[in-house]
Amino acid sequence: MTETLLVDVRDGVALVTLNRPQARNALSPDLAHGLSSALRRLDADNAVRVIVLTGADPAFCAGLDLKSLAADGPAYLEAIRESNCIRLVGELATPVIGAVNGAAFTGGFEIALGCDFLIASDRANFADTHARVGVLPGGGMTVRLPDRVGPGWARRMSFTGDVVDADLALRIGLVTEVVAHDDLVGRALEVARRIADTDGQMLRSVKQIYDAGWDATTGPALAVEGEMATATTPDWDALESNRRNVMASNRAQL
Repeated sequence: MTETLLVDVRDGVALVTLNRPQARNALSPDLAHGLSSALRRLDADNAVRVIVLTGADPAFCAGLDLKSLAADGPAYLEAIRESNCIRLVGELATPVIGAVNGAAFTGGFEIALGCDFLIASDRANFADTHARVGVLPGGGMTVRLPDRVGPGWARRMSFTGDVVDADLALRIGLVTEVVAHDDLVGRALEVARRIADTDGQMLRSVKQIYDAGWDATTGPALAVEGEMATATTPDWDALESNRRNVMASNRAQL
């Protein structure tokens, strides 16, 4: 069986690759729990100074596995919530670079937003399709996205579900740079090695200061999002129709 997650640690840099390419790296329960376990382990390892998170081509992460969501409903959502993999990325003490190689949609977009900053392939694109699928965001989308791109673009993306390509993502501040697809991982690792040259404890302290300031202003909003997402039960009858429509749209855009 193919491993759903690949981890390679060298010289203080951990390269973590979501590896369900046939499903565009959608979050199966196995992948979600594997990602959480790996991130916690790497975060506890003082020898790891920076994490690079990417996906196996052609996508970064398509978010929730819509087939599993439609088939297993509450059980699937509970497995994803239990793993906490979507929110966990933004809670790590270790700096995280997102190397976005393709589509980062919905839950996958939230994972990307949890990274400290993003470097994108020229094939990268981003979309928030929570409303179209019929599931409320619970991984920080409504707080992290406006923090990156401002409230106007954030609401536009969440209300419309429109796809933002790499060039537009750069213009609105969602990513810090765009590189040729084949150069993406090499560029992200190059930046990661520059970060890893810094004293590890100093890195964590600087990140802690950034996070403390951010948490002081956004903590209540994150709590409200989490409570609403947990309290709201999706309409399972409508979900199957939404799933088919979104999957058809995704196939045309991923």
